[in-house]
Amino acid sequence: MPARVYAPTPRNLRLLSAALKRGELVAIPTETVYGLAAHALDVRACRRIFTAKRRPADDPLIVHVSDLRAAEQLAEFNNGARVIARHFWPGPLTIVLSKKKIVPRIVTSGQDTVALRAPAHPLARRLLKLSGLPLAAPSANLFGYVSPTTAEHVRLGLGGRIKHILDGGACAVGVESTIVDLSQPGQLRLLRPGAISAQELLAVLRRAGLTVRVVSGKTPATVLAPGLLDQHYSPHTPLTITPRLTAAQRKTAGTDPMALIFQRKPRHASGANVFWLSATGRLGDVAHNLYAVLREADAGKFSRMIVEAAPKSGGAWATAINDRLRRAAGKRSHQ
Repeated sequence: MPARVYAPTPRNLRLLSAALKRGELVAIPTETVYGLAAHALDVRACRRIFTAKRRPADDPLIVHVSDLRAAEQLAEFNNGARVIARHFWPGPLTIVLSKKKIVPRIVTSGQDTVALRAPAHPLARRLLKLSGLPLAAPSANLFGYVSPTTAEHVRLGLGGRIKHILDGGACAVGVESTIVDLSQPGQLRLLRPGAISAQELLAVLRRAGLTVRVVSGKTPATVLAPGLLDQHYSPHTPLTITPRLTAAQRKTAGTDPMALIFQRKPRHASGANVFWLSATGRLGDVAHNLYAVLREADAGKFSRMIVEAAPKSGGAWATAINDRLRRAAGKRSHQ
């Protein structure tokens, strides 16, 4: 039976809350992307996430909570983590901390840390409150594909594999949350860039009088949090990144055109193979539209996509956008 898409009425929210309590899966909107939610403390429910998404068991899940108090039931918070959570939650920030025994190892892929986030989307927050549950909720798509930012994206990808999709409109942010490892007191490791930059995090910690050392290195990232594979968020169509689309690249073979994806709506290029991520080039809009445009271009069955990178001077948004493009351009090995 195909998934039902629910309007966000009070009655439907109660129905979906009850479904979560029964251990069922519900695709829910957040401000970043749509998540495939399940009761995070129910091993069988979490196993259904991995099955529905065809997700490998070694890729951990992010657990969504209503607030810091709820998060402290699941993880060991230090002073720095509390400061960051109080300042940035609810919002697009995931914090990795040492887990408490109550968190099933299936959620953390056997690791001793858990990734936690308090989402800002009002419907996600309403379901968290109604259910009274922590919700494990990776992106609501088949593993490795472009993340969904509308209920229709979820329906097209998982509509035959799950029962419930809550329609909350298009996601405001459009790319996944920033992930930061604060499991070691006095240390900060940025695992995945997002709308919130490492500089913002450091500034808040230092204003609180805390001395923090930034730790670099990619080794722990493969096990601490999701969405960190070199190849991820990928369309089926091969994707190439370029700093800027040149006049030569705009000339495509008539019988087999490439998809050209501009950061900003181009003045002198048009056609069925021409796409853009923002009318103005504003990077917040680019992030908001990124996955929807990649999906649209992917549906065109082009031989390949050429996508302009965000300008490096664009701060946190540019870093997050280019991170997702880099992973999307990675060689697809799972298809």
